[in-house]
Parts: sequence; structure tokens; C-alpha cells
Amino acid sequence: MEIKINGKTKIVEDNQTVADIINNLKLNVDRIVIEYNGEVLDKKNYDSIVLKDGDVLELIQFVGGG
Repeated sequence: MEIKINGKTKIVEDNQTVADIINNLKLNVDRIVIEYNGEVLDKKNYDSIVLKDGDVLELIQFVGGG
């Protein structure tokens, strides 16, 4: 199925959760915020949201610096 991640179309397997996408991209869950179809997600829901064809994710990563 096709979803958009940060504006780019990606092909992913059916029945993937938001948590699966985070793991596949090797992201640190403590350093990201995810917007799912225009709504900011609570981290506790990452495992329960199963993606559907056409869904849109925006992944925002926090990076330290100084």
C-alpha cells in the first residue's frame, strides 16, 4: 500500500502500525513527534494505529545542538 512520509510516497506492507514504521526507519521514539493525517499522536498509540492506504505521516525529529 502507499502512504506518505514527510511528503514522499512510500510503499509499505499491509497491516503496518506507526510503531512498525518507526522501527523500520530506526528512529528513536523518545526524540520524535508524529503527525498522522493532520493530528499529533500520543506515543502510547503508536502500536495501536494500523496504517491504511493513503495515510499521511509527518515525522519531526528533535536534534540536540549548541
